[in-house]
Amino acid sequence: MAVLDEKLKQQLIEERTRLQEQLSRLEEVDHHGAGYGNHIADDASETLEQVVGVSLQRNETSLLWQVEHALNKFSQGVYGLCEACGAPIDRARLKVLPYVVYCLDCQARAERGG
Repeated sequence: MAVLDEKLKQQLIEERTRLQEQLSRLEEVDHHGAGYGNHIADDASETLEQVVGVSLQRNETSLLWQVEHALNKFSQGVYGLCEACGAPIDRARLKVLPYVVYCLDCQARAERGG
């Protein structure tokens, strides 16, 4: 079990690094103000790129928070435990999504709004 936990922790650390690098690249993108081009189609394309960039940045920031949260759970000794019921989260689930916080039952309940 400890070997699997170390592999999952390493996977989270690598994912954190990837996300931090991705966010740095997104922040470096020079977003010009739309509406200053010579053609309305150019302005529309630029606006769309900005919207997509902001959406990607929000998604990556959210994912980074989840990864950081999972790494904090490692340091607190509670990694792999469901935050709703306290039961162990299935290891196969953690292998796929090492930053999940709920077991399958609690995840299903949360998605149903209960």
